[in-house]
Amino acid sequence: MSTTDVIYAYTESEARKPPLEKKAMPPLFDEPTTLQNWHKHVNWIQSILLLGTPLIALYGMLTTELQTKTLYWTIIYYFITGLGITGGYHRLWAHRAYRATEIVRWWFCFAGAGAVEGSIHWWSRGHRAHHRWTDTDKDPYSAHRGFFFSHLGWMLVSRPKNRIGYADVADLKADPIVAFQHKYYPYFALGMGFLFPTLVAGLGWGDFRGGYFYAGVARLCFVHHATFCVNSLAHFLGEDTFDDHHTPRDHWITALVTMGEGYHNFHHEFPQDYRNAIVYYQYDPTKWLIRALSVFGLTYDLKTFPANEVTKGKIQMQEKKLAAVKRRLEYGTPIEDLPVFTWDEFQDLVDNQNKKWVLIEGILYDMENFINEHPGGEKYIRTSLGKDVTSAFNGGVYNHSNGARNLLTRMRVGVLKHGMEVMSRKKDN
Repeated sequence: MSTTDVIYAYTESEARKPPLEKKAMPPLFDEPTTLQNWHKHVNWIQSILLLGTPLIALYGMLTTELQTKTLYWTIIYYFITGLGITGGYHRLWAHRAYRATEIVRWWFCFAGAGAVEGSIHWWSRGHRAHHRWTDTDKDPYSAHRGFFFSHLGWMLVSRPKNRIGYADVADLKADPIVAFQHKYYPYFALGMGFLFPTLVAGLGWGDFRGGYFYAGVARLCFVHHATFCVNSLAHFLGEDTFDDHHTPRDHWITALVTMGEGYHNFHHEFPQDYRNAIVYYQYDPTKWLIRALSVFGLTYDLKTFPANEVTKGKIQMQEKKLAAVKRRLEYGTPIEDLPVFTWDEFQDLVDNQNKKWVLIEGILYDMENFINEHPGGEKYIRTSLGKDVTSAFNGGVYNHSNGARNLLTRMRVGVLKHGMEVMSRKKDN
């Protein structure tokens, strides 16, 4: 069996696999939610923060003039805090995709705190559980519970801790920066989330109010929902580029929204790779930042998955998708299901029953409906009826195209017993 046959067999077997069933998710809580106990299932601190800040931001935008300098500062601080999550919380601490000097680690510690998404320890622990238990009930923000739940809902409810999958965080507990931030996280969140952006605008150009409402609260809302899209949009929009057993997807729109975290199918396949986008033109500012810092020795040991293995995954998915397309095409009766005729039976069908059959490479084809359509003229077909035209078909008269060969598959009507050996024996005689 040739390499091509092996690949084809693999592709066909993959194509025949039934799609994975989406199992119904268990209830969110160990007890039913009722009018009497619903308040016990609400995470009040996170609910107030996530539902209250948009209202505060809206009030501020309606009552506070946006100064140009404040606008620039808001955009800059948006990227600083967003990259604090994607480059620091996510790729540095949650996945250990690279290592960084102490000054960079502290920078990410403060920048990430400005996004007010929990401490490094809490955020990374949940994210590791998400990767370990993707799409199951133990996944903290499983996409199988719907877009809203994976985007925001999971933070509004207070699930029993034993319902969240286990994740090893021994390295995080041993990290002094992580431990210090976790211990004093409320001060980090208030200071970097609200006080710092307010003071920069206030002391810088006298816009304390704008600094608070725009660079502080409104910016926070945008950072929140941008990074939340990694859990929601990145699991619903896009392609299964490397694997289709789970919900993560690759899409450039998600990448634009999430500072480069949109090539999520790749990320779930190769989570310790410091890149999210592997093609140079794909948007991944987080990767660019990490790479730029490495030029100055501020980041190092940047992990990348072997390109050979990445390509394998991509090709496997391409083969699977091609097999699914091929399954929908009409290829005529499979060769193994065709009736078998002897050479004499073939001759009798043509001579005495007026069959318009020809033989090519051991397969019998009915030319009845194609004689008048033959691009080379019907004469070539009529003079070939009842004959083995393998040589003529393959270059003796004309080396036929792929299109012609594919069209023939729908005309096959039988298999010649002993194939072309019959012809060779008749000639010998």
